[in-house]
Amino acid sequence: MAPANPVKSPLPFRPRKSLGQHFLRDKAVVNRIVHMSRFRRDDRVLEVGPGRGELTLPLARKVAHVTAVEKDPALADILQERIDRSGLENVSIHNRDILRFDIKDLIDACPGKFKVIGNLPYNISSPFLEKLVQWKDAVERAVLMFQLEVARRLTASPGCKAYGALTLLVSYHARPSPLFTVPKEAFRPIPKVQSMVVELDFAKPCPGNPRHAALFRKVVKGAFSHRRKTLLNSLAGFAPEWDRETVRATLTACGIDPTRRAETLDMDEFLQLTEAFALTHE
Repeated sequence: MAPANPVKSPLPFRPRKSLGQHFLRDKAVVNRIVHMSRFRRDDRVLEVGPGRGELTLPLARKVAHVTAVEKDPALADILQERIDRSGLENVSIHNRDILRFDIKDLIDACPGKFKVIGNLPYNISSPFLEKLVQWKDAVERAVLMFQLEVARRLTASPGCKAYGALTLLVSYHARPSPLFTVPKEAFRPIPKVQSMVVELDFAKPCPGNPRHAALFRKVVKGAFSHRRKTLLNSLAGFAPEWDRETVRATLTACGIDPTRRAETLDMDEFLQLTEAFALTHE
């Protein structure tokens, strides 16, 4: 005779390449991420792309509440089943696209800052970082898994190939710290590249003028718009008000050689350049 309440076996699932699905299966890596996240018992955590819940379950046993946002409806069902079987009551699952997720719903449900964790699909890394920056006032810290190439761009220093607009635009709002590299064999199916876990601390933004955040973004985007060109040639004409002589005079006033390239400037020089452009149009 079958038991009255049989335990269901996990639903069959085939990873979808179109969604960039690679599932973290190495328990040692999972435990290391949870440990190095340094989340506390009273933390509210937003998990991006929970998949089958390899991170979700151990995380939920450590924090106050986990909001798991999973785009794939089949995976959301599998995760819900696992949560139900575990007896955990502090996990809410949203079958949504994180890039369209309204963070206001989370803030309204429980005011205060929250933390973010996730094994990001490679194909949404850059747009999600832009989304995260938009949420900066509500996010205290994020611990995220990136493709190694993207992680290196986030943590790069001036003068190296990986250093670029993404480095500066993220670092303006949060301090990035590499935590550890994850071998591709830790995932199923095995991806073609390694990954890295990176912490973004939004409690430690760059000491730039908040009033000039939009202008800083425009300066950085303009400077890197033609990476192989000089700063003068890249910035001139990028904005209607930036004629060649104005750009030259602004660079010279900052003590920056107009023939330098964008990747040679550090954060302080970009901040100085932003302030100088702000003064010319006040």
